[in-house]
Amino acid sequence: MIARGVMLGPDQPVIIHMLDIEQAAEALNGVKMELIDAAFPLLKGVVATTDVVEACQGVNIAVMVGGFPRKEGMERKDVMSKNISIYKAQASALEQHAAPDCKVLVVANPANTNALILKEFAPSIPEKNITCLTRLDHNRALGQISEKLDVHVSEVKNVIIWGNHSSTQYPDVNHATVKTTDGEKSVRVALANDNWLNTEFITTVQQRGAAIIKARKLSSALSAASAACDHIRDWVLGTPKGTWVSMGVYSDGSYGIQPGIVYSFPVTCEKGQWSIVKGLKIDEFSREKMDATAKELMEEKTLAYSCLV
Repeated sequence: MIARGVMLGPDQPVIIHMLDIEQAAEALNGVKMELIDAAFPLLKGVVATTDVVEACQGVNIAVMVGGFPRKEGMERKDVMSKNISIYKAQASALEQHAAPDCKVLVVANPANTNALILKEFAPSIPEKNITCLTRLDHNRALGQISEKLDVHVSEVKNVIIWGNHSSTQYPDVNHATVKTTDGEKSVRVALANDNWLNTEFITTVQQRGAAIIKARKLSSALSAASAACDHIRDWVLGTPKGTWVSMGVYSDGSYGIQPGIVYSFPVTCEKGQWSIVKGLKIDEFSREKMDATAKELMEEKTLAYSCLV
């Protein structure tokens, strides 16, 4: 997708740096061979390496998909501790070798807390340049609504994912709209099914990742890659007027969410900068769900810091 211009547009040449662990070096080289064989017009170079310094050298965009997966019988703290050591090392390599304006997107789970660790250990990277992926959840929410309304997904906009990229995230449709033959309508009005929106819709989006694993025996691949491209494209090239997207960003205290955590907010992007959408009305139902996911993120932060000692 990156080599085809899906991430940065059809006129932007790219050089792709790919990093993997030593055990995967041969397979990584196979990916490089395939990229060369595809003869992509926009692809101006490929670096395949197991050396983090070489991988980070001069990069403008870093998509962090590597992480340690939770295996059966592992405690959360064990996973956290493995990922912290990975993200500490990545942070210092990015800080020392990436371009000064490098934009970072963390995909590997726990994405929000991995992004927070990366921010802590790369203090010279501006905090606004470190984000995590909740666009997959955002796109899943758009998909569920469009299926239920039987409209094309491009007709639905402005859902919000609040909070953590975990099963406590809050997919919010209170401000979402859908284009109909009678003009733009609120999704709540068009669906006229608050019970579904307040229950099954939320749990479906929250647990969609697990449902994919159950069906495929592997975690989301295509949809996650596509969402990462969407996230970077909108961040770099801007969001359409009147449309916002969800991004995990460092909280500035907006909507009463305590600073010091990476939390998913509705954002608009312009000229390579994201801004949190301000002034949306939050009802009691939403407030409770937004606070619950913030609480989980504070607990994750405490757990992460206990691993650092």
